[in-house]
Amino acid sequence: MPCASANVLQSSSKLFYVSRLILTEAQRESLKRPLGELVTGTPNECNDALRNTIAIEKPKLVVLVGDTVSRESVQSGIRADVMIIDNKEKRREAAQLEHTERHVLRAANPAGTIDTEAWRVVDEAVRKGNSLVIVDGEEDLLTLVTILAVPSGSLVAYGQPGEGIVLVRVTQAKKLEIQRILDEMERKA
Repeated sequence: MPCASANVLQSSSKLFYVSRLILTEAQRESLKRPLGELVTGTPNECNDALRNTIAIEKPKLVVLVGDTVSRESVQSGIRADVMIIDNKEKRREAAQLEHTERHVLRAANPAGTIDTEAWRVVDEAVRKGNSLVIVDGEEDLLTLVTILAVPSGSLVAYGQPGEGIVLVRVTQAKKLEIQRILDEMERKA
């Protein structure tokens, strides 16, 4: 699914408009498993692992998804090309994120969904770089969109509550895996 036309999905030879993808109950459990390498430990240990990965692998882009991972990374001096937050941590209001991003974008994305307008905003943030996306709703599933939006060779990091962070090294195979997940989601016109 091309990112630039996220609201138009192709099924066989038919095109149809989709305004939102909705997580199914079966997917809810499977998506609790990390999509990449789980790094456990204290915030400092997780940030050290993230910093080392960036230094060694030199990813094309670095994207952070989630308030905790974004705030902890910024505080430890890690720079990301894009951060996506919803101003909540564990369903409570999050501490304010101190940021210097030039582009601050906003999107609505209800919990358990991927809104195509939010997808467009993530796409724009990736294209522009030096961006912060503030989501009204929930940013969790936008991790999937982010993996599709960034070029292969990028790194996407997100928080794994109570455990640490997940480092997703974006490859064409990872993009295909994510596309299969999106293909199984319910569609709402």
